[in-house]
Amino acid sequence: MELVAILFALTVGGLLLTAAAEWMRIPAPVLICLYGLALALVPGVPPLDIDPEHLLPILLPPLLWAAARKSSWRHFAANWRPILLLAVILVFVTTAAVAALAATISPALPVAAAIVLGAIVAPPDAAAISAVAGRLGLPRKLVTILEGEGLFNDVTALTLYNVAVMGVVSGSISIWFSAGLFVYSAAAATLIGLGIGFVLYKLVALVRDSRVSTALGLTAPYIAYLVAEAVHASGVLAVICAAFFIMARSNDPDDFEGRLVQGSVWEVAETVLNALTFGLVGMELVDIIQAVDYGFGEMLWKALAIAGAVIAVRILWLGLAILFGRMGIGWKELGDHPRMAVVTAWAGMRGVVTIVTALALPTYIADGSPFPGREQIQFLAVVVVLATLVAQGLTLPGLIELLGVKSDADKESQDLHAIMNEAAKAAYARLGELRESGEVDDEVAAKMQRWYDRRGEQVAALVEDRENPENEALASRIDAMQRLESELLTAATARVLAMRSQPGRDPALVDRVLASFDHRAVGRNHR
Repeated sequence: MELVAILFALTVGGLLLTAAAEWMRIPAPVLICLYGLALALVPGVPPLDIDPEHLLPILLPPLLWAAARKSSWRHFAANWRPILLLAVILVFVTTAAVAALAATISPALPVAAAIVLGAIVAPPDAAAISAVAGRLGLPRKLVTILEGEGLFNDVTALTLYNVAVMGVVSGSISIWFSAGLFVYSAAAATLIGLGIGFVLYKLVALVRDSRVSTALGLTAPYIAYLVAEAVHASGVLAVICAAFFIMARSNDPDDFEGRLVQGSVWEVAETVLNALTFGLVGMELVDIIQAVDYGFGEMLWKALAIAGAVIAVRILWLGLAILFGRMGIGWKELGDHPRMAVVTAWAGMRGVVTIVTALALPTYIADGSPFPGREQIQFLAVVVVLATLVAQGLTLPGLIELLGVKSDADKESQDLHAIMNEAAKAAYARLGELRESGEVDDEVAAKMQRWYDRRGEQVAALVEDRENPENEALASRIDAMQRLESELLTAATARVLAMRSQPGRDPALVDRVLASFDHRAVGRNHR
């Protein structure tokens, strides 16, 4: 019962801080993590009694799915070079650098255990990046790259972590075996993810019920993750592939209800899980720090050195990316936009994956002796998480504002206009087909044509530059009409809500009318 109360307190407090972070202009993961840390220090609050091996399968799959469903495989494929540089190569480079430094400053720590530490602290946190990147007004391309890194670096780091832990536990492991394990893990996870996605797609097509299909969608990330992990493949990659498959096949134009329901459910689920996840991270930080009962000062400076190395390696790596970009190699855009590289270099907060993998280290190895340096690795990992979340998380918004890195409003308006124009062309073409087939008479078709022409003018006025005199007057009239429509719809909705409690009124019928009003309101607010 105490555990349930703590989890409830973490979730509620995290949700409130998520709202507070919006107007404070502070990344929500930082505030929530500090809240969890403070809650753990309250006298009488017991330590969390949760098996760390259960945390990752419970929290990570839905967070990965929520991030992956916002994009597409083609979008990530278009940015494969920067994502490869950050999510794969940089993870290996960071692991090697941290392992070398840890083995140097802690001679008692075996090299294999130092590699385990490097794999633990190498990946920036997918949940932290997703929670931060989209809310700071960054260019869409940069958000895509950061979210792509957050998704795929866990694939690299967790596979590397498993190989390194296997080497420590068994006493030795060959390079060829490790390479083969990487290939197998990726290939098997891809097939499993696509298979789970295909099965879910067929089930949803059979069900034709938005509530059931949404509920099935909530189980999909867990199924993909657990099946992949059961055969020692990458659960992370399986979840990503399943999500990309489902989103690529979600192309029924008449399934508007499913899109609305699923979009809302996943937004709520992601918000709740982020609140709980980073609250748990904060509490686990305290538990691990309090477990250190000797040499705290020495351990602390070593941990800060590791944290500094993690940050420095990323900065140096992005500096090289700028240099190579100017030479036309790799991530070429950075050569022309070095400020974007600076933001990317500083957006390397660690989080839940680092904490959970550190906690999940085996207690003993194959010969029955303790896992070498287990407590030290956990402490070093905790300090890295705390240092990056606080130092980088709190200063990232200010750095973005200082450098003036923000989304290109003109480019986004042009893209919106192009998308809406394509939609209008499809509607015109369908109207012509219906007119030729005789399903719609000429008078109705002409009226609909005029309506679409007016909508086209409105779209142009709304998404193009409102400073343009040709658009300003029309945009003002459209704004006035939308405000009036909003007032009328609000009045009608208020009246129907009042009728729900009137004697003799059937609440189910009232709710059907409310649902139609709510759909209109959603469409109005997304214009």
